[in-house]
Amino acid sequence: MAIDQVSTLPHPLRPLSPAELSKARDIVVKAQGGDGVSLFFRSALVDEPKKEELTSFLVAEHEGRVPEVIPPRQVQLLYDVIKDGKAQLTETVVDVDAGVIRDTKAFESRCQTSYTAQEFGMFQDICMATDMFKAALDEFILPENFAVTIDPWPYGGPDVDEDIPRYMQGLVYARDLSKNNNDSNHYAYPLPIIPVMDVATKKLIRVDRLATGGKGDSMFPPPPGGKPKKLFEHSRPAEYVPELLDRPFRTDMKPINVIQPEGASFKVHADNLVEWQKWRFRVGFTVREGAVLHDVCYDNRPILYRLSFSEMTVPYGDPRPPFQRKQAFDFGDGGIGRAANNLKLGCDCLGAIHYFDSVTANTEGQPELAKNVICLHEQDNGIGWKHTNFRTGRAVVTRLRELVVQFVSTLANYEYVFAYKLDTAGGISIETRATGVVSVVPIDEGKTSGYGNIVNPGVLAQNHQHIFAVRIDPAIDSYGESDTAVVLEESHPIPMNPETNPYGNGYEIIRRRVERAGFADAEPKLNRVLRMENATKKNEISGKNVGYKLVPSATQLLLADPRSVQAARAPFAQHHLWFTGYRDGELWAAGEFTNQAPREEGGVKAMVERGDWFVDEGVESNGVNGATTNGVAHEEEGEKGKKSSPVVWSVFGLTHNPRVEDWPVMPVEIHQFHLRPADFFTSNPALDIPSTRNESSVLVPCCDDSGNGNGIVNGTQSSTCCSSTSLRTDSTLQQNPVTHLQGTGPDVKPEDIPIGAPKEKRRLSATLSNLFSWKKE
Repeated sequence: MAIDQVSTLPHPLRPLSPAELSKARDIVVKAQGGDGVSLFFRSALVDEPKKEELTSFLVAEHEGRVPEVIPPRQVQLLYDVIKDGKAQLTETVVDVDAGVIRDTKAFESRCQTSYTAQEFGMFQDICMATDMFKAALDEFILPENFAVTIDPWPYGGPDVDEDIPRYMQGLVYARDLSKNNNDSNHYAYPLPIIPVMDVATKKLIRVDRLATGGKGDSMFPPPPGGKPKKLFEHSRPAEYVPELLDRPFRTDMKPINVIQPEGASFKVHADNLVEWQKWRFRVGFTVREGAVLHDVCYDNRPILYRLSFSEMTVPYGDPRPPFQRKQAFDFGDGGIGRAANNLKLGCDCLGAIHYFDSVTANTEGQPELAKNVICLHEQDNGIGWKHTNFRTGRAVVTRLRELVVQFVSTLANYEYVFAYKLDTAGGISIETRATGVVSVVPIDEGKTSGYGNIVNPGVLAQNHQHIFAVRIDPAIDSYGESDTAVVLEESHPIPMNPETNPYGNGYEIIRRRVERAGFADAEPKLNRVLRMENATKKNEISGKNVGYKLVPSATQLLLADPRSVQAARAPFAQHHLWFTGYRDGELWAAGEFTNQAPREEGGVKAMVERGDWFVDEGVESNGVNGATTNGVAHEEEGEKGKKSSPVVWSVFGLTHNPRVEDWPVMPVEIHQFHLRPADFFTSNPALDIPSTRNESSVLVPCCDDSGNGNGIVNGTQSSTCCSSTSLRTDSTLQQNPVTHLQGTGPDVKPEDIPIGAPKEKRRLSATLSNLFSWKKE
């Protein structure tokens, strides 16, 4: 490819190196340090180039020429400047090639950034060292050999009129030490207290007591006092680690091995460029987003400029105080990438695996290596396409192969598995899996609750939601700012009428171009589809604009009352689709600072309200029936809005009302949505996939022992070839073409058809009538 001619240039999207981070850190320390000043580093990442500069580079790269301008290599550092016991959150952008600071900004005190591992890590020790926490524990009697442990949590949204500094809360549990195993499941023994700590002063502020009643009981806990309450009298363990299970392992499950004898089909370059089956993209990683895909192209045609998971909010539906604060924003409050697992070969991903590492900053700003945070591998996803011509007895079938970019994050009790899956038919699937342990609180023995489900004696798994936002920055067959259009396409019935729909079976497709920033929701009754199209390029076969489509997931959205703090913090969770105007650095569906925020600032709602537009007035949209918008008209917004390229945000949710089967560790809940080519190609792009028989597949006999254990019956492998010219079956019915609604043949040229066909030659319709025993009235 022509791209190879410029492949020696350092790419602007290459991963951050330890040397670059060290250099940027030293420049910041020199500029910001001094007597009585210390710096507490929170994160470091590549400051992505401005889109205008980067797209110019990408166009030159794909055309195989040297770019006229190479974007500067910049590193963004987030840190606290601590002086006289007060911390000032600061962000600095360093040009590491020039060795200079390009920008520095200090944030207001209300802007609470995500917690670091060090902040989470100090919570338990501070609690255990205070008389306040010990006094709270004295209200209870734990069984012998039980020890207390705490999961630190973000404080959540403050109550109305609550003015607080940087707080953290904790969920308290007990572990049975008699098991002599640190992996014994402490979530089976929740305590009815929540300590609250001031992170800045490292002091415990208070310990909230929890209501433990059931249906019909008070929403508030009883006042402390009286005799200590015995806990866990009738509780029972809920173990999941193998050595502590209360049941034997299955013995009839035989191995399934993923083997690629010739190696992987993908190629990974040192700068994280990945090439596979006409796909070409770059893999990035941030402590907030986890894995990010850049410059996603198929056959050197751009499709996406950037694809990322942007945010997730997890509001709990238990209205008893203080559970109204139990609402995590796992990307903004803690960082999905920061919580990424060190993936293990043969466990998290199977087959021929490539792992990506990431360079991160410790609290001193020094580089540390996060190993194996992303795995890359191929997998089979069943039949890709197939057709059988029963006239000739020939079947052609191919497999759908996927390239999976996956990372896994653990946040307290929950695990999330995120994956981008690119396939051989030009599609991209975005997948989320939730597993781990459901969040639980104590409940009085023998009681039930409308706020959750009893999963173990005295253990209530609370009802909650997981609502995700994925950011999609399209570049459909062009990187031009005005070249991508967003269209909502719906299928509507045509009322029966004698002129256009006399039999009532007709329906029509109605298309509406999204002309300005706004939002939309899934509508299965209309098969509402979002199409991202090139505004000018037409498919030479269909005449339609080349594009990709997305069917928004018709999942339940935020259930919290619109007047609630929970709703004010997460407007993104109230619609399935958002359309916003592009701005450099705008990546967060709920805004940059979610931690303790009473409301969204700078998220998709604010982006819509500024009034960006995508289409100039008077510009006709070919093939579009109308225009749609629910954003603010730019005429009313003065200079706030501007013409921009559209960014699409796809929102979907998992409403999780726990089952007993989710305990003690839940089977994965899976959600996918898909980006599929829609008139982007001139035919099925997977036609060139070989229809090759898998020679390692074997036949497993049943009913007798005639097999030899290798899937071979009587020395003959009984499977048919994927592109067979004969169907090896004994069933006459299966071989009959009309069983499959195909003609009997042979094919006849029109000029060879005799006038007045002999009566003995029945028509296909007569054959079908006899086959299905139809009778004439």
